[in-house]
Amino acid sequence: MKTREQIMQLIEDEDVEFIRLQFTDMFGNLKNIAITPGQLEKIQDCKYPFESSAVFDDLYDPEENLFLVPDLDSFTILPWRPQQGKVAKFICDVIKQDGTPYTLSPRTILKNVLEDAKKEGYTFVVDPECEFFLFHTDDNGTPTTITHEKAGYLDVGPLDLGENARREMVLTLEDMGFEIESSHHEKAPAQHEIDFTQAEALDTADALMNFKFAIRSTAKRFGLYATFMPKPRTDLPGSGMHLHISMYKNGENLFDDDDGEASAMAGFFMGGVMEHARALCAITNPVVNSYKRILTGYHAPKEVYWAKKGEKALLKYHNNGADTKVELRFPDPSANPYLAIAVCIAAGMDGIHKQISPGEANCQSGRYLPGNLKDALDCMKQDSLMKATLGEEFVKLYTAIKYQEWNEYMLQVSDWEVDRYLAKM
Repeated sequence: MKTREQIMQLIEDEDVEFIRLQFTDMFGNLKNIAITPGQLEKIQDCKYPFESSAVFDDLYDPEENLFLVPDLDSFTILPWRPQQGKVAKFICDVIKQDGTPYTLSPRTILKNVLEDAKKEGYTFVVDPECEFFLFHTDDNGTPTTITHEKAGYLDVGPLDLGENARREMVLTLEDMGFEIESSHHEKAPAQHEIDFTQAEALDTADALMNFKFAIRSTAKRFGLYATFMPKPRTDLPGSGMHLHISMYKNGENLFDDDDGEASAMAGFFMGGVMEHARALCAITNPVVNSYKRILTGYHAPKEVYWAKKGEKALLKYHNNGADTKVELRFPDPSANPYLAIAVCIAAGMDGIHKQISPGEANCQSGRYLPGNLKDALDCMKQDSLMKATLGEEFVKLYTAIKYQEWNEYMLQVSDWEVDRYLAKM
C-alpha cells in the first residue's frame, strides 16, 4: 500500500509536474482532470467536483455534486511523456458530497460485487485477452480502417507491419508496471493481441483501462490508430476481450478438480453465466457493432453452451490444476471492464447459490445470444440479477441511453441498403 508521503516524495524525485485524475464513465470511456502536484492535498479532502451530466449523460441530473478520490496504489508515471516535467496518473473513485461511494460509478459497482463475494470467503482472479486493430490515419489524423498489411495469425515482419509498434507498446506497458506474458499478430490483417498477467478482479479492470490508454497513446506515435471496436471491417474477423476467471477460497482454486472434469463450483459458475448470458450481453457487448462480430461467427460464440475444447463455445473450461480457469469468450473490448467483470462474476455467483447446472460439455442448448443491441437491452431490463447487481437506477439510465443509440442507428440509411435496393425499386 502506497502512502501519500511516499507518493509526494516520488513526485518530487521524478520531477512530475502534471497529474491526471482518471475515472471511467458508465460506457467505459476514460475521463480525466489534470492538476499540479500542489493541488494533490486537496484531492484527499474531496475538493475536485465534476459535472456528472458529462459522464452519465444529459438524461441524468443528480441534485448533489460528485467528487474524485484517487486510489493511491494506482499512481503511475506515464513513460511516453517528457522526461522533464513528467506526467503521472491516478485511477479515481467517484464519491458523493457526504463521502459515500457513488452507486452509479462502474468501479463502485465492481467493488460491491467483490465485497459481497468476500463476505462468503471468495476472491476472483481475472486474466484478460484483449484484441485490437492498428489502422492508418488520414492526413488530418482522423482514424480510417485502412491497412496495407496482409499478415495473419502469429506472422512476423516484414509481413507484420505493426511489429515495431507492438514492441514499443510492450515496453511502454512494462514501464507502467505491467508484466507482459506475450504479444503477437492476430488472425486478421492489422489485428494484434498483447497479454498481461492475471490479477485480482479490480486490479485487472484498472489494468485494462490503463492498457487501452497506453496502446492508443503509443499507436499515435507511429502514425497509427488503435481501435477496440468489436468489428471495424465487414471482411475481417472481429476483436474479442476474453475473460479467464478463477475463484479462490483460503488460497485454494475452487474451479480445480483432480479428475480432469469441471469441479462442482466451476459447473455452477458456468451455469449461472449461461442462465444470464443474454442479459449480460447488454454490458459485455454494449454497442451496435458488437453483434456484427457475434453474428458473423469466425471464432466468436453465438450459442449458449460450454466446452473443454473448441473455439465457438460461449464458455471454455481450462483444467490447469491450481491455475484452472473458466474462459468467457463472448465479451468484446468495447465493454466497460468494471461492469463486464462485475456482472459476469455476479452471474456466476448466482449459479453457485442456486446450483444451476451448465449441462454436459458440448451439448448444444438451442439458446443463442441476442442478435442485436435492442434484444440484449430487452433481456437486461427483464433480468432481476442485472438490476440487483447494477442497481435499478443504473439499468434505467443505461438502457434509456442505449435504446437511443439503437434508434439512431436504425434511422441511418447504409451503403449496403443503397447498393441493394436503389436500382431495384
